Amino acid sequence: MQIEQNLFGADFRNPVLLAGGTCGFGEELVEVIDLDTLGGIVTKSVTYEPRKGNAAPRVVEAGNAMLNSVGLANPGVEMVCSQKIPWMKENLSSIQVFVSVAGHVIDEYCSVVKRLEKTGGFLGYELNLSCPNDVKLGGLPFALDQEALSEVVSSVRKLTERPILVKLAPNVPDIGLASETAEASGADGLTLINTMPGLTINVDSQEAELGAGQGGVSGPALRAVGVHAVHCASKKTTIPLVGVGGIMNEYDAIQYLLAGASLVQVGTATFADPRSAQETAQGIERFCENQGIDSISDLIGAYRKDKKTEGLLGGVD
Repeated sequence: MQIEQNLFGADFRNPVLLAGGTCGFGEELVEVIDLDTLGGIVTKSVTYEPRKGNAAPRVVEAGNAMLNSVGLANPGVEMVCSQKIPWMKENLSSIQVFVSVAGHVIDEYCSVVKRLEKTGGFLGYELNLSCPNDVKLGGLPFALDQEALSEVVSSVRKLTERPILVKLAPNVPDIGLASETAEASGADGLTLINTMPGLTINVDSQEAELGAGQGGVSGPALRAVGVHAVHCASKKTTIPLVGVGGIMNEYDAIQYLLAGASLVQVGTATFADPRSAQETAQGIERFCENQGIDSISDLIGAYRKDKKTEGLLGGVD
């Protein structure tokens, strides 16, 4: 069956990518997974200056989810350009690579992209817009502020011809409107969704279990939210969608494809099983073969809302 796709002017051997922040720059997983079996990866978020990240502990279990607050720890754009990208050029040339970019002000996003443009060696960017739009960390994240969202995307758009994925937040009031704003501002694709804010408290110490206090919720508990976001965005935009959130196996991934995603990202599952993305890609192919599906494109957006449910209370889409 046809599992390959051409998106953003590039060939993806299958729809499964490793999610940003969960696979480093690929080098961290090369000994435990055959990266060439994937469609691609999204790197750890890169900021202009190096960041040490938040206080430990950075990751805790939260029921059917994971709560993390890593704090965008990364070596900074200069070291990424001098050390990480050369390694990726040499070792990841057969898969597609998106570099995740983050910052607290628009100029930081632009400075990182300008520096990366001089180096090249990757397909495109994924803009991580969960950072507060304020150097004092007091403003709303870019993804929750329509004006700021538009400004950062349009500013980066002027600096590059590479594909730009815009990663949106699950707690935005209107994911459809945010999707339209991102597309109108120059996004080539949307990544749906980022983590959702959360907090767990140790009842004995009465203190937060994470060193930084609150963190981001990921894992199976987030999956239904992500699938819904992709479905909503698919009705408002025409650009490719990338589904992420709670994908543990091929059936989870296929939900995203049915909702309208062309690609998916596996993240939290890799903490339990580093080979989960590879197994998910293989599982999707098996599913299609068993179901007599000739092409992955036949799955994408195949979900249609049951007409019987229209107008019922609780129908939020």
